Amino acid sequence: MSQRIYLDHNATTPLAREVIAAMSPFLAEAYGNPSSLHWAGVAARDAVETARAQVAALLCCDATEIVFTSGGTEADNQALKGLFFSRRARGVVSHAVGRAPFHVITSVVEHPAVLEPCRFLETLGAEVTRLGVDGYGLVDPDDVRRAIRPHTALVSIMHANNEVGTIQPLGEIAAIAREHGVVCHSDAAQTVGKIPVDVESLGVDLLSVAGHKLYGPKGVGALFVREGACLDLEPFMHGAEHEAGRRAGTENVLEIVGLGAACELASSWIDSSAVAELRDAFWQALQTHFGERVVLNGHPEHRLPNTLNVSFRERRGHEVLALIPNVAASTGSACHAGSLHVSPVLEAMRVPEDVGLGAVRFSLGRGTTSSEIDSVVELLVRNWA
Repeated sequence: MSQRIYLDHNATTPLAREVIAAMSPFLAEAYGNPSSLHWAGVAARDAVETARAQVAALLCCDATEIVFTSGGTEADNQALKGLFFSRRARGVVSHAVGRAPFHVITSVVEHPAVLEPCRFLETLGAEVTRLGVDGYGLVDPDDVRRAIRPHTALVSIMHANNEVGTIQPLGEIAAIAREHGVVCHSDAAQTVGKIPVDVESLGVDLLSVAGHKLYGPKGVGALFVREGACLDLEPFMHGAEHEAGRRAGTENVLEIVGLGAACELASSWIDSSAVAELRDAFWQALQTHFGERVVLNGHPEHRLPNTLNVSFRERRGHEVLALIPNVAASTGSACHAGSLHVSPVLEAMRVPEDVGLGAVRFSLGRGTTSSEIDSVVELLVRNWA
């Protein structure tokens, strides 16, 4: 088959045509520095603020609560490290050996952009509780409640998992955090643009966005910072007073404009029922042809509408992808020094090793067609023997 089929939208999405059109003027004509006071700077500043309003509209918050970043990873780092360093600067976090009044609650299935900052904070004296998940990849809100201590400062639970698509009960978790006066952060890189993300309804205080996950450009993201909840958040970047003093560095106008356009476009795309129907048809076709040889990973209902993570019992994930070389998808296992390992997410879900090693994540997009799905199934069946 010469046709190339892209089913890896959880890894990244192509730039939408509307986003390209919005960015184009800022490649040449609109080159001003947003901090400049002359006509070129004013035009650039207006473009940045328009984008800020577009992002805020999608998240149902005020534009002043949006901080532009270099991506979802920076947004996560700013949320976790920013709160820690601001508390330490005010003397809330103790430097005493063996005493750590800054406590973070997170989960074992978080993206490395959260797990690694947590490990870093531990080297500085923070305590981190990593909650387990059930067989669907869900965090139990009661586990969050039980894990809260008098010095718990932050709960950071992702909105939806990037591998299996399971959507967490974030509203319940945020309510528990608020009940105890604890700041709640969520990495929403995988949900913004796919399902409604209303920060008011969710009740979160901090929320991370990645532009390239919703048909925007790579290298740009945003952090929602609830007004009044995190006034002491330390800037991740220090320098001049950009982003109202919350993130130093000249704004990346080109990509910020692209992120804004992507968020505005996402508002009209938020009804993802068609993508979900196509995903379900894909799963049904796999069941029809492979029966018990194929297993669904993740929650059957509470998951992203575009995500289908399945394990093929008789093959390793990379072997399955080798059968369909023109199809872009991801495996659920990692190869280190010639040996295969089940992904930490599937391992946390207690997926048996022989099943976990056969995992493949297919993540559909807005442009995915039924004929493409039919072609993938046909190729798998034809090349299986």
